[in-house]
Amino acid sequence: MVATIMIGSCVSVQGTFIRQLSDGKIVVQVGDRLYQGRAVNQAA
Repeated sequence: MVATIMIGSCVSVQGTFIRQLSDGKIVVQVGDRLYQGRAVNQAA
């Protein structure tokens, strides 16, 4: 599953969903790197 997250106020990252953290953030993988941030809401 592909997920998009926000890192900071204007940087977004899209990658493979890895897991959800206890604080509500999610982790995605892009290549060999892992990023964590807040999930972007899906479009209606």
